[in-house]
Amino acid sequence: MSQLTMKSNDTSEEVKPWVRRLGRFGYMSKGAVYGIVGILALLAALGVGGETTDTSGALQQVATLPFGEVLLWIVGIGLFFYVMWEIVRAIFDPQHKGNDAKGIATRIAYAVSGVIYAGLAVSALQIAMNAGSGGGNSEQTISAMLLGQPFGQWLVGILGAGVIIYGLYNIYTGYKEKFMSKLIINDMSESEKKLARKSGKIGLTARGVVLAMVGFFFIQTAITSNPDQSKGLDGALGEIASQPYGQVLLGLAAAGLVLYAVYEIIRGRYARMNFGKNE
Repeated sequence: MSQLTMKSNDTSEEVKPWVRRLGRFGYMSKGAVYGIVGILALLAALGVGGETTDTSGALQQVATLPFGEVLLWIVGIGLFFYVMWEIVRAIFDPQHKGNDAKGIATRIAYAVSGVIYAGLAVSALQIAMNAGSGGGNSEQTISAMLLGQPFGQWLVGILGAGVIIYGLYNIYTGYKEKFMSKLIINDMSESEKKLARKSGKIGLTARGVVLAMVGFFFIQTAITSNPDQSKGLDGALGEIASQPYGQVLLGLAAAGLVLYAVYEIIRGRYARMNFGKNE
């Protein structure tokens, strides 16, 4: 592959610098989208005009801003870069996940993530070109599509269980600070390390909780065979807001998503992206 180069006197491989730059910009773009979702939800919790929304809804909100279409082009292209990096991770295994069952499952997850964010990137560019409205509730669309297949309820249930497991993994990774191993610590200042640790720990935990709720909604869909039961980030945040002390809980979840965005932006700057185990 033209993107890769082999070192002749050691066993490590390197991603071409321009491919790394694509991935880094992609992480930052992903962080920007979550930051917008979190800020809108935080404004809703404070009662100053925001609303809970999902990632597609956040992009539509960006379109209403001055220079919003320009921002959407930047985010959309950045997300395509992120998709390219997910494909590299899935095919070339730069983080050495391996070919055992766990490694293959992880690499499949990278590929699925690439497909999901490719759809989001397309939505961003469609909105930027005034050619679409972002596609509506993608979770309901996915559920309806799966329910129409043989064993559709099982497929939706498996999807829901997978999202819950991924959410719980986010919580575990955040609590144990496993995410710090993904960063080039030696290149970071003490203040950057501190910010990365705090934003990653709180942000991943908040994202994990929200994702687990999304997975629960998919399982409800599998049980009822009603795709309207499927909800995304907006539905999960709305459910949080409907609980006792919901505005406080929504504010905490929203702040957590903003911190997750901060972590993704830091990750874009300092993520380990070489094929070699050391960088």
